[in-house]
Amino acid sequence: MRPFLPFLLLLLLSVARPADAAQPPVRGVENFNKGWKFFLGDEAQAKEAGFNDAGWRSLALPHDWSIEGKFDALNPAKPEGGGLPTGIGWYRKSFSTKAGKGQRVYIEFDGVYQQSEVWLNGQLLGKRPNGYISFRYELTRHLRPNGQANVLAVRVDNSAQPNSRWYSGSGIYRNVRLVTTSAVAVDHWGTFVTTPKVMAEAATVQLQTTIRNAGGKGTKPVRVETLLLDAQGKTVARQATDNVKLTDSTTVLTQTLNLPKPQLWSVQRPYLYRVQTRISQGKTAVDEYTTPLGVRTFEFNAQTGFSLNGQPLKILGVNQHHDLGALGAAFNVRAAERQLEILQRMGCNAIRMSHNPPAPELLDLCDRMGLLVMDEAFDMWQKKKNGKDYHLDFKEWHRRDLQDMVRRDRNHPSIIVWSIGNEIREQFDSTGVRLTRELVATVKRLDKTRPVTSALTEQEPEKNFISQAGVLDILSFNYKHEGYPKLPRSFPGKPFLATEIAAAFETRGHYDLPSDSVRVWPLDGKTKLTTGNADFTASSYDNARPYWGSTHEPAWLAVKRSPFMAGTFVWSGFDYLGEPLPYPWPARSSYFGLIDLAGFPKDAYYLYQSEWTTQPVLHLLPHWNWRPGQPVDVWTYFSQADEVELLLNGKSLGVKKKGADQLHVMWRVPFAAGTLQAVSRKSGKTVLTRTIKTAGPAAKIELTADRSALRADGLDLSFVTVRVLDAQGNLVPDAAQQVKFDLGGPATLAGVDNGYQASLEPFKATERKAYNGQCLAIVQTTEQAGTITLKATAEGLQPASISLKSGATSSASTKNNPATSVAAGN
Repeated sequence: MRPFLPFLLLLLLSVARPADAAQPPVRGVENFNKGWKFFLGDEAQAKEAGFNDAGWRSLALPHDWSIEGKFDALNPAKPEGGGLPTGIGWYRKSFSTKAGKGQRVYIEFDGVYQQSEVWLNGQLLGKRPNGYISFRYELTRHLRPNGQANVLAVRVDNSAQPNSRWYSGSGIYRNVRLVTTSAVAVDHWGTFVTTPKVMAEAATVQLQTTIRNAGGKGTKPVRVETLLLDAQGKTVARQATDNVKLTDSTTVLTQTLNLPKPQLWSVQRPYLYRVQTRISQGKTAVDEYTTPLGVRTFEFNAQTGFSLNGQPLKILGVNQHHDLGALGAAFNVRAAERQLEILQRMGCNAIRMSHNPPAPELLDLCDRMGLLVMDEAFDMWQKKKNGKDYHLDFKEWHRRDLQDMVRRDRNHPSIIVWSIGNEIREQFDSTGVRLTRELVATVKRLDKTRPVTSALTEQEPEKNFISQAGVLDILSFNYKHEGYPKLPRSFPGKPFLATEIAAAFETRGHYDLPSDSVRVWPLDGKTKLTTGNADFTASSYDNARPYWGSTHEPAWLAVKRSPFMAGTFVWSGFDYLGEPLPYPWPARSSYFGLIDLAGFPKDAYYLYQSEWTTQPVLHLLPHWNWRPGQPVDVWTYFSQADEVELLLNGKSLGVKKKGADQLHVMWRVPFAAGTLQAVSRKSGKTVLTRTIKTAGPAAKIELTADRSALRADGLDLSFVTVRVLDAQGNLVPDAAQQVKFDLGGPATLAGVDNGYQASLEPFKATERKAYNGQCLAIVQTTEQAGTITLKATAEGLQPASISLKSGATSSASTKNNPATSVAAGN
């Protein structure tokens, strides 16, 4: 298979910036998130400009009204949808614009869940059913003149339930912008940057620019100048095209630049250029548009897997749904960045956006942080998975939705593959052939630089009509890792990806003994779960799974031993709201994550860290609070060492080495209170030491902030971990105190959580019960600078407080600057 070369790209934001400080910007991009009114319910007259919304709630976007509600088994979304309320909601905003004569004004929505309808001054602009797709409307002809107030109204209808297999959220949950351009301007998502030739001496950069002309047939020709800027802003290449004649709709111009000695984008060093497009008529600038660019090459090979910039690289990925835990679906850049940071520390180098297009800023983060991406369009086509899901809109909207995803995202260097679907039911009949060919052709018309795949379940060619279409560049399979050795024979010459592996159940800090007995919950697709745990937990020993899934170790070993497998995406990176298998209510979020909903790693996280990183790893589990004499299985995950010795109260319990098929070692130890210690060694020298002590009664609280220096922008977050400790500072592994929070200074409490999948406590609250010794408080800044103080109290415990600084954007770092404050008294 020929390499899917270079190409890249990027339109991270499609943001225009002025090239010359002395010249005012010719393209205005205004954050349109503030100053909205919201009403939960339906109000037919709310679309009218004169409607009285004085009694409505004031808020800023992004907004998810479902996450603010109460958990209830009777909510129409059901536990599979997170057990939170949905319904219909209205948003309204009054605004004025200073658009000049001939200028065009647009409103851009990054995502509205779902069935949105948008009006300006009582005029319907359009409808968009898909809750994950970005879209825009032109406002120009409906705007009131002379700076008069305009009213934008948005109706969001998420009442038809169930429409998702996981928590969707409800509302305008992504960013909104007001964009003003000249009559002649780069079109919406109107640039496409590729690098058809990349060599050490030089790279060829090709820019395709679509220019929209709203000025009519008499519009004068334009000059289009393209500058290529390096990461420091220095111009490294330039190309100008004069006398470009415009049609009365859109004109496509292709320019080619030579980039000497290109800096390549990679997961280790994600170098980004910028491509700046300037359009002028005579001496007058009419538009400026910036497209970030990452230069790299990659290849999927049927025998050797994946390579990036000519170097072999195993794709080590996870699947991620779009919710942000206690924040719900409302997108926040820092919350998403924190998730990616935690995953990268595990060794993750790739994200599968399951199973719909993400917020564009998430792709920006992947570009900047060096994470590979599978961008995925659909969870279903014409055949339903839920009664009210996207299958009802697929026939009318799928082509436009897919085109918009590709046009929006095709400039991101992080994206290495497009996925047109996940476990699509058209695999099982001949309609799968026709639809697959149509969808792949739609993608290829817009982007021939990347391969196209679809996540499949059936590994037998005769049973899979999607693979029979013969147009997928890569065959991607979910689960069934036992069948990997047969894949090259069943599908000769095809590259392969494991799009989902494992799907093991785990609850952080809970352990079911014995650890070498695997719980299969449920046993099959027809049998309801009759076993399980009364407290709705699953073992963190990696010994519980559904009948169709696997525990982590055999699944990863199957990928590791298959050189033809380009890589894998574990199900899943983080727990997510909804799909609470294997349990019924009150379980309301998933058990699949390597990291719980609050962002606390489970034990299997360290399995992958020991396999996916080159750093020394030694993780010791479980906790050391058990009944006297009880047989306890003690595990370690370790790397960069030959062996591990286990000691209990200073006495050696023996040395263990991993065999060829082992990813952990185990001792079965009769419990005795005291100190459990693991020591890893390489060539006889100590590499790492880990110690766990038997904890006494809970005595105090410890607070640890992931970042102590914040931006006073109303958006920045600090995630504060709460740990319940004994008098000696040991985590109390079964602590369950109700922790109350008191917040002072210019900040709000954005959410609280503890990671327990069956907790029905609200996320929007000022207190949270600790679960297995921990919980979380999320602090959000306001636009006022100052000192923020968070105090945590619980009955019978010494309280703790922590101080954070919120300041100007220029003085607060977005990088980690953690702070810890242990029990501080009153």
